[in-house]
Amino acid sequence: MPREGILVHNPYRRMTDEQIRQIHQASVGILTNPGLVSFNREAVEILSSSGAEVSLIADSDNPCWTVKIPERLVLQALDSAPKTVKLGARNRDNILIMNGDEPRVFLVSGSETNIWLDVDFPTYVKKAAPSVEVSLAEFHQQRGTVSHLCQAARLAEHLETLDAFIRPVNIQDKDITIANKDVNKFFASLNNTTKHVMAGLTSLDQLDNVINMAQLIVGGEEALRDNPIISFITCLVKSPLQLVDDTTQTAIEICRRGLPLVVSSSPQAGSTAPIKEDGIIVQINAEILAGITLSQLVNAGSPIIYGAVPVRARLDNLADSYGAPETSQYNIDCVQMARYYRLPCYATSGVSDTKVPGMQSAIERLFSDTMVALSGPQYLHCAYGLLDGNSIFCPLQAVLDDAHFQILRYFLTPALINQEELAQSVKQITEVAGASPRVYIRYIRSVLRRGRLSMPYPFEAEGRGDSVLALAYQRMNRLMAEPVDHIDSVTTDRIFCQIPGILPRLNIYWKGKGRE
Repeated sequence: MPREGILVHNPYRRMTDEQIRQIHQASVGILTNPGLVSFNREAVEILSSSGAEVSLIADSDNPCWTVKIPERLVLQALDSAPKTVKLGARNRDNILIMNGDEPRVFLVSGSETNIWLDVDFPTYVKKAAPSVEVSLAEFHQQRGTVSHLCQAARLAEHLETLDAFIRPVNIQDKDITIANKDVNKFFASLNNTTKHVMAGLTSLDQLDNVINMAQLIVGGEEALRDNPIISFITCLVKSPLQLVDDTTQTAIEICRRGLPLVVSSSPQAGSTAPIKEDGIIVQINAEILAGITLSQLVNAGSPIIYGAVPVRARLDNLADSYGAPETSQYNIDCVQMARYYRLPCYATSGVSDTKVPGMQSAIERLFSDTMVALSGPQYLHCAYGLLDGNSIFCPLQAVLDDAHFQILRYFLTPALINQEELAQSVKQITEVAGASPRVYIRYIRSVLRRGRLSMPYPFEAEGRGDSVLALAYQRMNRLMAEPVDHIDSVTTDRIFCQIPGILPRLNIYWKGKGRE
């Protein structure tokens, strides 16, 4: 059975139907005039052969073209794009079925960060009272490694609320190169979680090696089409309105192979997009529609996900301000646009601007996680463990996030009100009103057995102290120590024999056998 996710009844809306229609019309108008600038020759040829108006801007070693996409091509692409996308998994109980018409939310980790943030709790003696010892959290930064990515995937496997895995660690080992980075990040992820794995591609040259690896795991080409355990994300549009050469080519090749693809755009309001809400939404929508149109011209019916990653600029340094409420507003608007097109939506929430777990992190994350989840995106990159605007991954923060999403998941449970339930409740009230003592305690157990009561906060401290981080640290260590279902030894040997570049130390079956 596929994962259930969270079905949101009556999704939160910011825009009216008329406003959505206006955004759509303005977006297709932008694609016609001024159009986009394309630095990818093949995209120009594909669009031009289908009726787009193309004109050369610069004829040099790095040529570029203006491409004006007519509305009919956009509408044809929206018609051919699948309205339901399946994301497979090594364990079929972790498969995700995303229907663009159904606001069923799946919670996903990510994105790739350079820094891994460890924590420990050294003990200090209180200066004012030498007999009192105090343990305080201390955080230590490290550059991300393959080992860290394996740990992140292992942790993700055991976090109950996490439905899929986007790698949250940029592997930067000395023996990682552009030529071997993709195969190592995909293998490290796939070997340590049985959930769906999504990632960007560093080098197009490695696409077929990554796909062949996935085919070996599931049992061949057709088996991978039926159970696509991997998918890709490409930000092929550089805002404003520019088709980048390398990522556009990557998107083209992924679509040719028929694997799921997030067509993503990430403009920053105030710098690469207008600061006003309507301005950034019309631009990001146009950019995503351009990517969707190209994807369907390459391969009609290719599974794509509407990938919105809008952010707002900080006014002091023009960095991304993920914690700003406007960022959540933008994401909710994009969820509505995706639903208008009946396409599964990739949205973002839960990213914090602070560098360590704490009060600011909790406030920023819970606000955006709750509001964006209420809007009903199918694939919610909810920034498990991410800090400092997506530049730091902290496993302790990921454990805290899991606890908070347990609360959110319960909150989003629909009201269970019907004639049968009401009759039972009225009977209880009648019985208690005529009895002594007049309390309902004896009726709690049946509700508890059916899983219809929320539990206390799992990191609640005893007494007056705040032990949230320490208790979460204990749970993190317990989860890290739990086993995972690795890829079996026979398949692993085939992968290492047929897929070049995977680091020998990642093969757990080679350790101690003199083969590393």
